[in-house]
Amino acid sequence: MLFRSWDQPPDPGWPPVATITDRTGTAHAVVSGHHLVRRVLADPGTFRPDNALDAVTPIPVAALRTLARHGFRLPPALANNGLPSHPGIRAVVAEALHPDRVTRQQGWLTGLVRRRIAGLAGRLRSGAPVDLYADLAADLPLRVLARLVALPDSDAAVVKEFSRAALELFWAPLDPARQLALAELVGRYHAVLRDCADRAGGMVGRLREHARAARLPPDTVVGALFFLLVAGQETTSQFLTLLLHRLTREPAVLAGLATGGVGVDEVVEEGLRHDPPIVTWRRVAARDTTIGDMPVPAGTSVVLWLARAGRDPAVTGHPDRFLPGQPGTRRHLAFGAGAHRCLGAALARMEAAVVVAETAPLLRRVELVRAPWCPDNLSFRMPDALMVARALPSPADLGLVVAS
Repeated sequence: MLFRSWDQPPDPGWPPVATITDRTGTAHAVVSGHHLVRRVLADPGTFRPDNALDAVTPIPVAALRTLARHGFRLPPALANNGLPSHPGIRAVVAEALHPDRVTRQQGWLTGLVRRRIAGLAGRLRSGAPVDLYADLAADLPLRVLARLVALPDSDAAVVKEFSRAALELFWAPLDPARQLALAELVGRYHAVLRDCADRAGGMVGRLREHARAARLPPDTVVGALFFLLVAGQETTSQFLTLLLHRLTREPAVLAGLATGGVGVDEVVEEGLRHDPPIVTWRRVAARDTTIGDMPVPAGTSVVLWLARAGRDPAVTGHPDRFLPGQPGTRRHLAFGAGAHRCLGAALARMEAAVVVAETAPLLRRVELVRAPWCPDNLSFRMPDALMVARALPSPADLGLVVAS
């Protein structure tokens, strides 16, 4: 269940907190009640983020040696930082991702998406299927992020390969051979990040100056870059794909978007609540405590089931239906809460709004050929493709009467 939590059918009897043992024999306190998840996120003293980037499957010695050969290290920087250094690092990144700076990218992104949609429409008219993940959504967040933050000058395909490899290495159930192959990919790109951390300007330069002034470990900047490239763009491209897939199955929502009866922002928020790309996140208990009525000893892994929290009946009246604009839609925890709430929330919302607005007319004229497949993973969906083709006209569309 832990590694495919998005496949779990709605169960009104599921407890708000329960103990579950994973495939490695490790016990986790799984928290799914909305109020309890928010409480854990709001208490970083009791529930620390130290294990946020720990590998779910212990990394074997051979893979560790591969990472060490590339100089791979991830000191506390953002998601895994419960130290006093966190607010200062976060402030530098927050400045780079300020909502005003994000808004200034909207016009450029809209033009790029429109050009891509025009190309996809032409291919569909010719009878060819298209992949809305690979051909539209995969690299959009990376391209926007590159305009906001000084990133390594790498080919988008290289960055995507690295970021997906990192999500698999640290959050998936793996065998040793796969871990070794992923360690080589992640370690090799880590060297690129290290070079960027040493040379780049912009936000990276400001992080470097802050780390030096605060006497932080040298690899702090690399750790921040690592997390930005993994969480700052990969999760958003995943969300765009999941949301587009959802809309292919929601003709009433597409019709509402066409008439103005449904707002784009309402669709985005309901997508974040109903189909978030990050389904769980982790904390570790710093001391003996309780969550709800369940004792939680110090050192316990706490898995916060963000996706199930968004479908808590206490949040909205129709938790398992996709109803943009319903009361409670915005109470989701797709971006977390508290001191570690996602810094890229405004960026992800802007990107999703542009993609929904520009893609909706196309979606009304296509049919689903292949739904996204998501591999086993504790926290991330990682959809692989979203294939659609031009919808065949119905008899009614052709003006034909079918005899009964």
